[in-house]
Amino acid sequence: MKPNIGAGDKGQTSLLYGGRVSKNSPRPEAYGTIDELNSTLGLAKALCVRQYSREILDRIQKDLGIVAAELATEPMYHDRLAEHGWIVTAEMVKKLEQCIVDIESKVSMPNVFIIPGATVGAAAIDLARAVVRRAERRVIGLMESGELPNENVAAYLNRTSDVLFALARYEEAGEEHNA
Repeated sequence: MKPNIGAGDKGQTSLLYGGRVSKNSPRPEAYGTIDELNSTLGLAKALCVRQYSREILDRIQKDLGIVAAELATEPMYHDRLAEHGWIVTAEMVKKLEQCIVDIESKVSMPNVFIIPGATVGAAAIDLARAVVRRAERRVIGLMESGELPNENVAAYLNRTSDVLFALARYEEAGEEHNA
C-alpha cells in the first residue's frame, strides 16, 4: 500500500468507507493504539525463544487487523464491515479463552504481583499487555459515546490482555530461555 504523502499534514485523517476526522479524536487514538500494540507484539514475537509463544503472538497480530478496521469505521458503516467478515466476533473471544486454558495447562500462574524482566521475551510481552490495556480504555471510551456498536471488541482486548499475562509467564518458565 502506497502512503498518501501530505494528506494528513493539517491534522486530519481518513476513515474506512469515507469521512475525515481530527487525528486527535478518539477513533484514531483507539486504532493508533492498536497499531502500537501490533508493533509491540511484533517485537515480543522476535524476542521470544519459545515457538508456541511466537505462534500465539502471530495469531493475535493477524486478528488486530480486524480490530483496527472496526475502530477505523464509523457506526453507520458497520454493516459493510460485517458483510466482508471484518468484525470482531464472539468466536474470536472464545478462541482467546481457550488459549488461556491451554497456556495455564503448561505453566503455573503466580499469585503475586509480577515484576517484568525475567526474560527479554516475557518483558516484551508484558509491555504489549500494558499497551493492550490502554487500547481497551480507548475502546471503552468509544463504546460509552456510542461510537462503537460491537462489544466484542472490548471483550477481545480484555482476553488478549489475559493471554499476554499468561504467555509472558510461560515464556519466562522452563529451561528454553536459559539457552
